[in-house]
Amino acid sequence: MTTTSSDTQSCTRQAGLPWSALLALGTAVFITSLTETLPAGVLPEMSASLGTSSGATGQAVTVYAAGTALTAIPLVAATASVPRKPLLLGAMAVFLVANTLTAAAPGYIVLLAGRFLAGVAAGLAWAILAGYARRIAPAGLEGRAIAVAMTGIPVALSLGVPAGTLIGEQVGWRAAFGAVSLVTLAVIGWIGVSVPGVGRPAIAQADTSHSDPAPESGKSPLRQTLAVPGVAAIMVTVTTFVLGHTIIYAYIAPYLQDAGLGSATDAVLLAFGVACLVSIWYVGRHVDRRLRTLMVTGAVLFTLATAALAVTTTHAIVWVAAVLWGLGWGGAPTLLQTAAGQAGMRRSSAAADTAQAVLVTLWNAAMALGGIVGGLLLQISGVTVVAVSAAALGTVSLLVVAGARHHAFRNTQATP
Repeated sequence: MTTTSSDTQSCTRQAGLPWSALLALGTAVFITSLTETLPAGVLPEMSASLGTSSGATGQAVTVYAAGTALTAIPLVAATASVPRKPLLLGAMAVFLVANTLTAAAPGYIVLLAGRFLAGVAAGLAWAILAGYARRIAPAGLEGRAIAVAMTGIPVALSLGVPAGTLIGEQVGWRAAFGAVSLVTLAVIGWIGVSVPGVGRPAIAQADTSHSDPAPESGKSPLRQTLAVPGVAAIMVTVTTFVLGHTIIYAYIAPYLQDAGLGSATDAVLLAFGVACLVSIWYVGRHVDRRLRTLMVTGAVLFTLATAALAVTTTHAIVWVAAVLWGLGWGGAPTLLQTAAGQAGMRRSSAAADTAQAVLVTLWNAAMALGGIVGGLLLQISGVTVVAVSAAALGTVSLLVVAGARHHAFRNTQATP
């Protein structure tokens, strides 16, 4: 790392939590997360405008996730020597162009191309944002900084998508994407002014307080990172937890319809969203000291909630389950990003960035697979099996977290 970036980080750490910088990063997370799922809220308008079926137009979500999942790891490896701030600004600039192309797409093929490119840019941004937040945070508050940056994910799901849907219904789907582009332009300026520069992730920053073996020159950065104790367990948890969540979340409307709560779908999702916000607030305050406790609690709450949805459609229990689900899920991005960063830092900061890229890839792959698997289960077996499958995956996540007490999830943060 250069002297300039080291001095910048030192000053940042002495000054306390850099709220403006972290909120700028959080807003970047918000707009890229919002854009991923926005087509679901304006699907009828997009289909009518483009002259395509709802199923075909829905692939706009799939290609975005594919762009992220296919390119996050190789892009992070290819840009390992690039200072983080210009890399982040470049990724956001590409996202701005791609999202604007989506808003102005004259036809279906151009739309998909814009969505794929936006997913590529978002994947690179997501892969470095958590590490960026960690590096500019005061020592001992890295997890809280990541929590602030990752707040954009539940906010996008609980508030952003409904707002985008409203804009789409009132003035058209192109205006909804255009509004995202305007916000992106503002965020690029905000990042340029408020976010301090940091250098490339240096191999020399490995945590020497542990007895992990030195990096092997014959192994790729990906293989080296996955060999770090705890990383593989974290990635299994990411895959099962996100897959379980997506299977039930993507098809919650049919479930609620079957339960006789179809007219209350918006209200149930609002309760879920508010619980998510409470969760991420609480996790942000305690993640640096109680990572393991919070991860176990989140997995337990998610598993209990989905199990309840599987065994009964009693309205009162469904409402309680939605709240418990939100409390268990809301802090998951922060907890998993923090765990991945901590584990990777035992090798080096470069390994921590690679771990974040793997997490982003698996997260998006699990989301895409969850939509497919959930749809098949719904069509073949019905909503009950969808909920049962989510609960089963939650149980697997809980068992992995419980068994990975020594390396993957620790209550006391390791000192970088």
